[in-house]
Amino acid sequence: MRISFSRKGFDSAAGGAPSPIIDGKPISLPIPTRHRSDTTYGDVGLGKIVERVTHGRISGSDLCHRDPMFQDNCCAFGQVAAAQSHLDNHGFGVGDVFLFYGLFADERGRDRHHRIFGYLRVSEKLTLGSSSLVPPHCLEGFQYRHPHTIGQWNDNNTLYFGRGNVARSASQVLRLSKPGVVSCWQIPEWLGGIGLSYHSKPARWAVEGELKIVSRGQEFVTEDVIDNSAARQWVDDIIREIDEG
Repeated sequence: MRISFSRKGFDSAAGGAPSPIIDGKPISLPIPTRHRSDTTYGDVGLGKIVERVTHGRISGSDLCHRDPMFQDNCCAFGQVAAAQSHLDNHGFGVGDVFLFYGLFADERGRDRHHRIFGYLRVSEKLTLGSSSLVPPHCLEGFQYRHPHTIGQWNDNNTLYFGRGNVARSASQVLRLSKPGVVSCWQIPEWLGGIGLSYHSKPARWAVEGELKIVSRGQEFVTEDVIDNSAARQWVDDIIREIDEG
C-alpha cells in the first residue's frame, strides 16, 4: 500500500486564495477552468462562497474543475501528464490511498495552513487516454460528469475509483501545518523513517517530527507501507476521522 499526499483545490496560484473553513467545516474549492468542464461553482452550491472568498474575481457562473469528485461514500479522481507519470513511476494503483490536502484558512482568511480534507482508497484504475471514453458503470451514481471524461487529454489521462469521503469538521487530527508556518508539516514518526517523493534533501527532514514541504508538485508518494504497521494504522485513523468526524 502506497500513500499519495495529493495537493488539490484553491491556493495562492490556483484561485488566488485559500479554501475556507465555514462553521467549523473545511470547504475545498475546486480550481477554476475555462474548458473541459460543464460544471459551474453555482451548480455544486459553491457560488456565493467562491464569490466571497475571491472578492468577486470568480463568480458562481464560472466553470470549475471538480476533481476529486465525491458522492455517496465513493470517489472518482483524475490525473494526467507529469503528475500521472510520477504516480505510474511509483507503481501507484489498486490498493493504494490518496490523501487529498489543500490550503485552508478561517472565514477571514487567517490562520492559513495545509490540511487533509478527503481520501480515496483505490479499487479501480482506468487509463482513458486522449479519447476520454469511460465505461458507463464507472461513474454510475455520480450526479455530475467528471472533467477527465470531457474533451481531449494526454495519452496517460487516468481515472481512479474507490471508497472515498470528505471531512465534515476541521479536526486538528487532519491539520498538517505547524501553527504559523504553512510549509512546515508536523508528521508522524513513521513518515520520517521512510521519506516522501520530491523530498529527498535531508534538510527538509532536519527537525524530528517535521517536514519542510516543497512549493511545487501535486502527488507526494511514499514507498510501499504494507509491512509498516504504524503507517497503516495512521492511515486507518485518518480515514476514520474523515468518515466519522
